[in-house]
Amino acid sequence: MSTFRTLILLTQLFMLSDTFAVETCSRVAIINYQEVLVDTNSTEKGEGLRYHIEKDRTAKNYLEAYQEGTKIRWQNAALGTLGTSMMLGGILTNGNSARKQTLLIGGATLMMINFLVAKTLESSNEQNLIKAIEEYNKRNLPKIYFNPEQKADGTLGPGVSLSVNKTWSF
Repeated sequence: MSTFRTLILLTQLFMLSDTFAVETCSRVAIINYQEVLVDTNSTEKGEGLRYHIEKDRTAKNYLEAYQEGTKIRWQNAALGTLGTSMMLGGILTNGNSARKQTLLIGGATLMMINFLVAKTLESSNEQNLIKAIEEYNKRNLPKIYFNPEQKADGTLGPGVSLSVNKTWSF
C-alpha cells in the first residue's frame, strides 16, 4: 500500500469523524411543544435536558452516567498518539524497507481500531441518555420526545438504520 493511499484513507476517516461531531451538536428534544437543545455545549453532552431530568433520581443517575461516558479516555488518546507516531515514523523512514511498511500498516491499523472502539463506546453510552429520558417519562410531566438520529432541521442524520416492529392483537 503506498503512502499516498494511506494518507488519503486517513484523511477520509477524519472527515467522517467530523461529520458525526457536527450531527451530535445539533440534537433537539421536544418538551411542551418546544424544541430544546440536548447538547447545549461541547463539554457536557445532554446538559440541555438536566433541568427536567434532575426531578427524577433514577433518570438523573442515567444522565450522569451518560455524561461520564462522553469524557475523553486516556486509552483512546494514547492509542491515537501511538498510531500517529507510527505512521509518521513510517513516512519519515528512508527507502522502501520492511520497517517502513510495518510502521505504516501498524499505525493505520492502530488508528482504525482506536476509531472503531471509540465509536462503539460512544454508541453504547448513548443508551444511558435514552434510558434517562425513558425513566423521566415514566413518572413525570411534561414528556420529553427525543430521537437521537434527528437533526435540528427535522431530517434524519447520515447512516443506515434498521427497525423491526411487531404488534400484537388479541
